[in-house]
Amino acid sequence: MDDFLAARSQMALSLGFHIIYACIGMVMPFFMAVSHYKWLKTNNEVYQHITKAWSKGVAIFFATGAVSGTMLSFELGLLWPKFMEHAGPIFGMPFSLEGTAFFIEAIALGFFLYGWNKLNKWFHWFTGVVVGVSGLASGILVVAANAWMNSPAGFDVVDGKYINIDPIAAMFNKAWFTQALHMCLAAFTATGFAVAGVHALMILKQQNKDFHYKAFKIAATFATICAVLQPISGDISAKDVAKRQPAKLAAMEALYQTQKPAPLLIGGLVDEKNKEVNYALEIPGALSFLAHGDFKAEVKGLDKIPAHEHPPVAITHYAFQIMVGIGSVLVLIALTYFILLLRKKSLLERRWVLWLFVCAIPLGYIALEAGWVVTEVGRQPWIIYGIMRTKDAVTPMPGIAWSFYLFSAIYASLSVIVIFLLYRQIKMVPVLYSTSKTSNPK
Repeated sequence: MDDFLAARSQMALSLGFHIIYACIGMVMPFFMAVSHYKWLKTNNEVYQHITKAWSKGVAIFFATGAVSGTMLSFELGLLWPKFMEHAGPIFGMPFSLEGTAFFIEAIALGFFLYGWNKLNKWFHWFTGVVVGVSGLASGILVVAANAWMNSPAGFDVVDGKYINIDPIAAMFNKAWFTQALHMCLAAFTATGFAVAGVHALMILKQQNKDFHYKAFKIAATFATICAVLQPISGDISAKDVAKRQPAKLAAMEALYQTQKPAPLLIGGLVDEKNKEVNYALEIPGALSFLAHGDFKAEVKGLDKIPAHEHPPVAITHYAFQIMVGIGSVLVLIALTYFILLLRKKSLLERRWVLWLFVCAIPLGYIALEAGWVVTEVGRQPWIIYGIMRTKDAVTPMPGIAWSFYLFSAIYASLSVIVIFLLYRQIKMVPVLYSTSKTSNPK
C-alpha cells in the first residue's frame, strides 16, 4: 500500500466510523426529548424510564463521537497539510462554530444527566432539547465544510494564492443546504429504524413490552416520516449535482455517453474497460427528468469530460444503487406503517410488522455509508472540486500505511466497546426499568 492510498484509506475508515457515531449522537437526543415530554405531560413512569435508558445511550455516543471527531481533525492536518494550508483560512468558520456547538452540547448533556430531581422539571427537559439542537447544528456545520469541498466559494485564486476570502460565502456555498438536508434526513431515518428495530426485537422476545412498545412508536414515527421525505431531498440533491458536478452524476449513473433523452439505470454491472453497463434495467428519459425536470433534456456523459477528471465509475455507481435501493425499501416499510396506523393501530403489533423493523436495523446505516461513498469518491480526483487534486494535497511524510493500521485497530476496538456497552444497556432494561405496567403494550 503506497502512502497516497494509505492516507485515503485512513480518512475513509475514520469517516465511515465517525458518521455512524455522530448520527446516533445527533438524533437520539430528539427521541429522548419526546419521551421526556410525554412523561412530564402524562406522568407515566414508563416514559421516564425510556428517557433515562436513552440518555445513557446518548452519553455513550457523545463520548465516542467526540473521540472519533477529534481524531479526524488531527488527520486533516497530518494527512492533508497542503489542503489545510489553503483551505483552513477559508472554511475554518464552520469548524470553529462546530466547536462552539460541541461545547454547548457537552454542557447541556451534563445538566441533563445530573439534573434529575435537582433542576426545575421543564428546565431539565429543555437542557435535553439543547443537546439535540446543538448536536444537529454541529452536524450541519461539518456538512457545510464538506459541501465547500464540493462547491468551493468565498475566495479567488490568483497566481496560486488564495485571496479575497469571504468565510460567510464559503460556509453558505451552493451545496451546503442540499447536502445538509439530505444528511439530516438520512441520520434520522437510519437511527430511527435502528432504534425501532431493537425495540421491536425486544417486543418479539416478550420482554418489558410496554417499555419497548412505547419506545418503538417514538423511534418508528421519526424513521418513517423522514424515510418518506428522503426521496424529495434526494431529488433536490440530484438536480443540484447535475448543475455543479456533471462528472459525479455521470459516474453515479455510469453514463459514458451524453444522451438526449437519458435513461435511468437500475442495477447493472459496470464494464469500465469497454465503457458500458450490462444487465441494467433502463427507464427511458427518467434520468433527464431527475436531473433537469425535463424528460427530453440532455444529460452530460463522461465522453464530454476529460479522462483525467473521471471519478471511479464502478464504485460510485454501485454505491449510488445501494443507497437508492435501500432508501426505496425503507420508504415501502414506512408506507406500510402509515397504512396500518390509519387502518387500526393494533395491527402494528403483528409479528410480521415488527420483523420488518428488525430486518431494517442495519439498512439505514448501509445506505448512509453508501451515500458518503457517492459524495466523496464521486468528487475524485479533486479534494477541492476543480481547484486542488487529492494527490497534490497528501502529506510527503513516509510510513502512512502504519498509521492506517494503527487507526484501524483503534476504531475496531472502539466499536467492540460500544457494542458491548449497548448490549449491556439493553440487557439491563428488565432490571433497571421494570414496572407493574409492562403487561399491556397499548
